[in-house]
Amino acid sequence: MCSKKQDITTRDDVHTLVSTFYSRIREDEILGPFFNTMINDWSEHIEKLTTFWESSLFLKTRYYGNPLEAHIKVDEAQNHSITQEHFGLWLTIWVQTVNALFEGEIAENAKQRARKMGTFLYMNIFMARQHKT
Repeated sequence: MCSKKQDITTRDDVHTLVSTFYSRIREDEILGPFFNTMINDWSEHIEKLTTFWESSLFLKTRYYGNPLEAHIKVDEAQNHSITQEHFGLWLTIWVQTVNALFEGEIAENAKQRARKMGTFLYMNIFMARQHKT
């Protein structure tokens, strides 16, 4: 019988999730090149994304970055090659990582927020491409 996993309850939990997720992303043969060519300081990136997810899940910290702008820049740098399949793979790895580490209400919320964010980012990247032509 396996022991019950804990829910995401602290910044350390969020950091564990984000760190584990991005170590999987960096190793992925499809997504890895997008991230590994764009991110120079992984420690800083992990801290920034920990703050983003902490803010999103607990609504108690303030994240001041602009994820949409950042993703549009990545898409431009990658010759507009980001597809819905990339977002689907990103989401699959996120859900697998959440499921491997945590369970509970906040863990479920993390998966739902990632689904919504992926859709939002992809749709807006696509719209940004249309405005460039």
